[in-house]
Amino acid sequence: MSQKVLLTSKEVNIILHRLACQLIENHLDFSNTVLIGIQPRGIYLANRIKFLLENEYKINGIQLGFLDITFFRDDFRRGEKQLEANKTQIDFLVEDKKVVFIDDVLFTGRSINAALSAIQSFGRPSEVELLVLIDRRFSRHLPIQPDYRGRQVDVINNEKVIVSWNEKDGEDAVYLI
Repeated sequence: MSQKVLLTSKEVNIILHRLACQLIENHLDFSNTVLIGIQPRGIYLANRIKFLLENEYKINGIQLGFLDITFFRDDFRRGEKQLEANKTQIDFLVEDKKVVFIDDVLFTGRSINAALSAIQSFGRPSEVELLVLIDRRFSRHLPIQPDYRGRQVDVINNEKVIVSWNEKDGEDAVYLI
């Protein structure tokens, strides 16, 4: 199976800074904004964004949570593959907050649809935005678009976009397989 490098470590770092700056432009002090990483792979991007906002751009008080969407997916118990649940870690209410969902790859939009259902357990947000590292724009099954995107890629449906994170995979890179 051949693979092509879509983003190198340096390019990932540049994109992360750009995404953090775009969030700052739209949210300023983050007092009414919460970041929610979508389990499992969105948590790495969410942690990185929070780290940059706090350490590079000196924004304090950022609330970050992680949302498991397993039991909210429309394909739950439909396939042969058994889905494994992750842990939801949200220790704050989202009632009347601006919620920024963070995920690594936007593919069909089904994960975000599940996240929209799952977040209702924590209150009703005043606004929901979506931040993704990779937007596979021609593969949507639902009318969902990101507010913040790192890179837009056009791939054939049987091709996979794999995001590697240093914390989990030993490197920061994005591959097309």
